[in-house]
Amino acid sequence: MPQEFKPGCKRPEIKKKQDTGGAPAEVQRATEEVAQKMIRVGKPAPDFTAPAFYQGKFVMASLSEYLGKWVLLCFYPGDFTFV
Repeated sequence: MPQEFKPGCKRPEIKKKQDTGGAPAEVQRATEEVAQKMIRVGKPAPDFTAPAFYQGKFVMASLSEYLGKWVLLCFYPGDFTFV
C-alpha cells in the first residue's frame, strides 16, 4: 500500500557520492554499472519510488508494490512549467 504524505514545495534530497579520486579503473567500473542500469526494451523496469496522487491523497508509490500487475505510468509536468 502506498505511503501517504503531505505535498509541498521542497527540493528532493540529493544523495552525495563519495569522492574516490577518479582512478581510471574506478571510472571504468562506474561506467559499466551505469550501462547495466540502463532501461532496455523487453526488460523489467527498474524499481523506483515517486510521489503520486492515489484515491484522493498524495502518496509515495513504489513500482515494486505492483509486481505481477499491469501498470501504466504517465508522467505529467505541472501546468505552466513550460516543459
